[in-house]
Amino acid sequence: MSPATGAAAEPPVSARQLAALLQARRTVLPKRLGAPGPDRAEFEQILGAAASAPDHGGLVPWRFVVVPPPQRGRLADVFVQALLQRDAAATPEQQDQAREKAFRAPLLMLAIARLGPGNAEIPATERILSAGCAIQNMLLAATALGYGSALTTGKALQSDELRALLALDRHEEPLCFISVGSVTARKVGPARPTLGRYVSELGSAPSLALCG
Repeated sequence: MSPATGAAAEPPVSARQLAALLQARRTVLPKRLGAPGPDRAEFEQILGAAASAPDHGGLVPWRFVVVPPPQRGRLADVFVQALLQRDAAATPEQQDQAREKAFRAPLLMLAIARLGPGNAEIPATERILSAGCAIQNMLLAATALGYGSALTTGKALQSDELRALLALDRHEEPLCFISVGSVTARKVGPARPTLGRYVSELGSAPSLALCG
């Protein structure tokens, strides 16, 4: 039966394939992500996955700033400046460690939430939630393409120098860095949480939530 007659469309992937993809996604630290990174077509596929995130009002309340290799030195300088602002006595070794973080992973970008102005009926929490969905879509796309990925934060995200470097306006909030690349070393991740740790049923005791 064709879609015009009301039949449900075929799912793009099977439930088994989707479950396998979700289980395959693991955080791989940026220091374990090396070349090769995504090519141009794969890069656009990863970024394009963000557009499928839920977006109440069509605000596109997020954006991404890619930091290409020729610009990593500028980001490294910001990391060092942010470190020295927190700890003026930081050793040269500590400064080198801060600087080195800017050069990990072939693909590096910053995820930014747009919190206004716009539709005042859509709160900041909803916009951040949309950004999180966009980011997760990108991580899953990277996983499907065979790449490892990671989200990283840090105190440098709140520095004035980072905001200036990436041209953030006062309504924008940096959320995290996204790193993508080929996995150079694998490490067994933590066990996934069981449903009982995060699911409850209204009117039932938590321990009985999933019982028949």
